[in-house]
Amino acid sequence: MERSEAYGFSGAMSGAFLLSCLLFAAISRRQRGPYMDEVFHVPQAQAYCHGRFLQWDPMITTLPGLYLVSVGVVKPAAWLLGWTGSVVCSVGMLRFINLLFSAGNFYLLYLLLFKIHQKNKAVSGFQRILSALTLAMFPTLYFFTFLYYTDPGSVFFTLFAYLMCLYGNHKTSALLGFCGFMFRQTNIVWTVFCAGNVVAEKLNEAWKTELQKKKDDKISSKKGSFSDLTRILQFLIKYLILPKNLVTLTALTWPYMILVTAFFVFVFINGGIVVGDRSSHEACLHFPQLFYFLSFTLFFSFPHLLTPTKVRKFLLSLRKHPVQYSLITVISLFLIWKFTYVHKYLLADNRHYTFYVWRKVFQRHELVKYVLVPFYIFAGWTFADTLKSKSIFWILMYFVCLLAVTVPQKLLEFRYFILPFLIYRLNIPFPSIYRQLVELAFYIVVNAVTFYLFLNRTFQWENSDEIQRFMW
Repeated sequence: MERSEAYGFSGAMSGAFLLSCLLFAAISRRQRGPYMDEVFHVPQAQAYCHGRFLQWDPMITTLPGLYLVSVGVVKPAAWLLGWTGSVVCSVGMLRFINLLFSAGNFYLLYLLLFKIHQKNKAVSGFQRILSALTLAMFPTLYFFTFLYYTDPGSVFFTLFAYLMCLYGNHKTSALLGFCGFMFRQTNIVWTVFCAGNVVAEKLNEAWKTELQKKKDDKISSKKGSFSDLTRILQFLIKYLILPKNLVTLTALTWPYMILVTAFFVFVFINGGIVVGDRSSHEACLHFPQLFYFLSFTLFFSFPHLLTPTKVRKFLLSLRKHPVQYSLITVISLFLIWKFTYVHKYLLADNRHYTFYVWRKVFQRHELVKYVLVPFYIFAGWTFADTLKSKSIFWILMYFVCLLAVTVPQKLLEFRYFILPFLIYRLNIPFPSIYRQLVELAFYIVVNAVTFYLFLNRTFQWENSDEIQRFMW
């Protein structure tokens, strides 16, 4: 990092942290007590603060990673600063843990952008700083910086594990992946993703060697026609059935394999993935979740995905391959018809934005969910088009992980899309500075509206005296 870039990054990070502290103070003044899921998380953390580690709220669905880290930070700080009484492990103090995670996420996002795009010499330090700032302000993640939720910590340990994986520190990566798993069980998918990065790199090297042997320049190692994809799949099978190759891959990925094995042991002993409140968190094949994620990504990345050039390229592709798109349309309609689920929380809790998205869009008419299929197809095409710089093996690995982390979820919840979105956004080519500035401005506007609604547009339910607030 050059000195000017170091100064620029330090200034951006310090400014963002100061702004977050001011916003944190405003939110803490207006919402002093626990809100939403905090009513479960805060008492549990406070029980740990008082040494009651065997106490557990059966409504909590995640493992105790957040509470253990909180106690590990707050207790030594309280001892060093001489804090006593109710201030130790208070709601504000616990929320501040996520503010620290947010600063850590900013730094990790910058390091990941630097590592992933290090071969692109055209990328300036200003672009890296701007992208890191933009992703650190990603609205769905940034909002939960100011509440005591698992999201900032979950993202921190997962991004840290990904960074260590890219640097080849796989034991450290697996250990950090375990920490991420302790925050949210579905993060095990991103441990598989880290292992998949290693496998994809080896496969791509072998595939390039195979092409060189055959001297077949018509086949690309990154993208191609359906026949090319068939040949790649044949190569994949041929490569993986050789014991020598399996031994090599096992030697590289064994730390991740141990963690995945431990996960399956946990699921067997626990009788499921979630820890508590299992009746409200049942796994199912909810394939439209993939369509919701693609729409979510198109919305938050519209400066890169929704451009006139992209639309023209999509229409050209549509004219060239009508049969393939017709087949995709039929499959999409079938998946929506047979595998759409509506969670009771989505219909009942009017504090979340998803409640209004579902009511204002999907509940307008029974046919709306089918009419949106062309939009989903475009979103999927432009999403995949921005990843064409990655190897075909990386793309296949990422999509498998994307399906694994979204499809089993019955509840439409934007928080579940944070990590797959960030990993996608980190890996697309750097856009122009203009588009990055548009993206950042859009995020700032969305955040401003979100916090305004949360702080100022309160309401009450008929059967409750508590103040309710709108949130993601």
